[in-house]
This record gives sequence, structure tokens and C-alpha cells, in this order.
Amino acid sequence: MTTEIKAPTFPESVQDGVVANWHKQPGEAVSRDELLVDIETDKVVLEVVASTDGVVGEIIKSAGDTVLSNEVIGIISEAGATAPAPSAQPSSAGESAGGEVVDLKAPTFPESVQDGSVATWHKAVGEQVSRDELLVDIETDKVVLEVVAPADGVLSAITAEAGSTVQSNQSIGQITAGATAAAAPTAAAPAAPSSVNGEAIASPAARKIASEKGIDLAGVVGSGKDGRITKEDVVNASAAPAPAAAPAPAAKPSAAASASAAPLPSGDRIEKRVPMTRLRKRIAERLLNATSSTAMLTTFNEVNMKPLMDMRKQYKDLFEKTHDGARLGFMGLFTKAACEALKRFPQVNASIDGDDIVYHGFQDVGVAVSTPNGLVVPVLRDVDDMSIATIESTIRDFGLRAKEGKLAIEEMTGGTFTITNGGVFGSLLSTPILNPPQSAILGMHKIQDRPMAVNGKVEILPMMYLALSYDHRLLDGKDAVQFLVAIKEFIEDPARILLQV
Repeated sequence: MTTEIKAPTFPESVQDGVVANWHKQPGEAVSRDELLVDIETDKVVLEVVASTDGVVGEIIKSAGDTVLSNEVIGIISEAGATAPAPSAQPSSAGESAGGEVVDLKAPTFPESVQDGSVATWHKAVGEQVSRDELLVDIETDKVVLEVVAPADGVLSAITAEAGSTVQSNQSIGQITAGATAAAAPTAAAPAAPSSVNGEAIASPAARKIASEKGIDLAGVVGSGKDGRITKEDVVNASAAPAPAAAPAPAAKPSAAASASAAPLPSGDRIEKRVPMTRLRKRIAERLLNATSSTAMLTTFNEVNMKPLMDMRKQYKDLFEKTHDGARLGFMGLFTKAACEALKRFPQVNASIDGDDIVYHGFQDVGVAVSTPNGLVVPVLRDVDDMSIATIESTIRDFGLRAKEGKLAIEEMTGGTFTITNGGVFGSLLSTPILNPPQSAILGMHKIQDRPMAVNGKVEILPMMYLALSYDHRLLDGKDAVQFLVAIKEFIEDPARILLQV
């Protein structure tokens, strides 16, 4: 008895889909409700699970094939059935003869990502690998994606070297499943660090760690292909004790020594040229697009932070204790204030689509997060339904995962409004740039004590400048100014957020 594996029923607005990735191969046993295959549409990635226990008997639609709603894409045979054994594959010099050769593929990129670059291979050909072990990093213009081993075995081939450009689901290597790596030959003396024009060859991850730890890559021996320095090489170098300094030889004044001690001629100025990362390229493209395709204008105001700071000081410890370690910061309150202001001024929460204005009946707020590779904007969905504690916890999680490159692309798409906080870096005033197709972005800045006139007297108050950049095609100055004033009033009297007045 056989059971058909069918594509999901697509919504009316979705015409077809593409088979993204099969998680099972012919001959493999499956359990009811176990994930079999991902179907990617122009909006979402849909999962197809097994409708019964059994064995994958046949795959009709392979990865990359276009499928229609409810189309048959494979067959499940009953539990006793077996698929034809795969033809034997010749074993390579670095591994024992063994199992099936499994293609190692690049991840399925979303529609907004065209391709990626192979950043770092963490395994070399002939090395033993374990299922779910990290093999290679793929860098896109938004995130760094990790490719793990689909099975235990030996990495038998690498078809896309570091630096290569790869497409979605492109084969980048092969694993011989079930094979065992041959005994490693006697280790040779480590090679000298490889370099090009005096510049050490290193993966992006290695350069990032070296920069953070202040390690000179010129002194690190690379274990990767052609002497490339990997992340592990830098970590090992940082853990190794520094060699003892050799005693300085007795000084021998000479003409040569005097010449070497002379300062360099003024003409010897060093320059360093490095390629732009994909993320930096994408940021540059979006910034240029925002400035050239919108009528951007910025309005400013200032807010007295004392009421908010007093409230935070009073409830900080109790808030953290009550909400399982969530910290009471300013971003949660500003995000909630922005949400309330967006409900009062729906045009700020709108966007332009051709000749139409789209008014969004929800508040999805993007929060700009700085990473070593550039700025990313993960999105808080349905902020109106979130508590301040949930907002704070989610923003903190975004920040931690952003620095590790663990944010999913879906978490950084969409959004109806954005908040950016340059104040954490000491910015006193700035003009934030729009995040199209959004119509406005709020800029927070440094809190600084300033003399202010209060009831005819001068008081020193903690003040913050706020900036609202907006698309003048959609928003008039009056709307933008009133929106910013509403946020100011919410922050200076936080009870208004609770009371929604």
C-alpha cells in the first residue's frame, strides 16, 4: 500500500510554490507527522509532514521544481517496504568505502535574497563529520547562514570554495554517509601563515574575533585550505600563552642601526583595501534608495526624561523580579509610546505602494540593532498586544542573536515603523534615514543634563533630543510634529500610556 505526498493547499493569492528542501531520501523510514519537505512560496515557506508511518518510496518533485496546489510530489510506501539500494560510490583516498553520497546544499534563500557567498569551511575534504555538525558559513546581504551536516560520514568533496558565490539550494559539496575517515598522516610542521600582498588570508568570522581580541593575524598560522586562517585558529591563538620575550642583545651603535631608527619618509603612507561585505553593500543600496526615492524631512523636539528615570529607579528591581529577569529599560517604554502615537496618527503607520496609500491596522515596530557587520532592523510584531516586559525581553534577545548572526531573515522583514537609538553611542542629535517603504522613523539620542526654565525658575533636567524623519509625500508637517509631540507627552507622563489618554 502506498500513500501520496502532496503539496499543501495554497491560498488564492498564491499561484504555485517551489520545492525548497527534502529532509528525507528514498528508502528512509518516516513517522507520522514527521517533517518531509519544505515548499517555498512568494510569501511563506510551508512544511509538508508525513501523513502515515512508512518509508519514502519515491520523490517525484526534486528540490527546485515548481509545484501546484495539492500536486503529488512523492510516495510513502508501507512500513515493510524498502527502496532500491543506491549504487556503490567509489571511495576517495581520504575515506573508507561506505555509504551513500549525499549532496551538501546551500540554504533556501528567501525571495529578497538573490545569492550568497561561501564565507568559511569548518571542515576539510577527508575529515570525519557528525550529523548536525557545522560545516560551512554562507554570508548573504542580511545574515550569515550556517550549513550543517545532514548525516554522519566523511566530507568527500567541496565544490564551492570560500569566496564563491552560490545560489539558493546549489550543491556546494558532498558527504559520503556512513564512511569513516582514514587514519591521519603524521602531522607535518605547521606552514607559515599564508598571505596575499602582505595581507593574511582569513575568514570573515576569524577577522571579527581577531579584531575583538586585538590579535594580529600576521602571527596566526592558518589551518584552512591554502593556509586560510579560520575562526578556530584565532580562538586557539588567543588561548595560547604569549611566548617569553627573548633577552635584548647588547646595543651596538652602527650606521645601519641609525638608519633603521630614522622615521619613515612622509611619502610612505599605508593604505588597506578590503572588499565590502554583502551586508554593507545592502545597507548602502537601501540608504541611497531612501534618499533618492523619498521626500525625506526631519522634525525635532526634546523630552524631559526625569519622570521616566524616576519611575525606572522606583520599579527597576521589582520589575526584574516579577518578570523573570526582564530588565526595565527605556526602549520598551519608547516602543509602547510609539505604538500609542501610531494608533492616534494612522497616516504615520502607513506606506506608499505605487499610487496607493496602504494603512496598516497593526503596529509592527522595527528596532535598529548594531552588529559588528552593520546595522540590522529586527521587527517586533503586533506591539499593541505586547507588554513592556515582553518588549524588553524580545529586544534583548534580538540584540544578542544579532551579534552572533543568528537572526532569521523573516525576523528582519516587514515593519510599519522604526526606532533607532544613537544615544547608546553618545549621539546628541542626528537625522535618521527612512527604512522604505515605511513613512517615518524615530531617532532617540543621548540623555544630557541641561538648564531648563520650569515655572520661571532654572532647573537642571535630564533632556533628550528626539528626531522624526518622515516621507513628506505622505505626511504633512502638521501630522509629523503632532505625532512627535504625542510621544513626548507619553514619555514625560508615563501614566498616559497605561490610561491610553
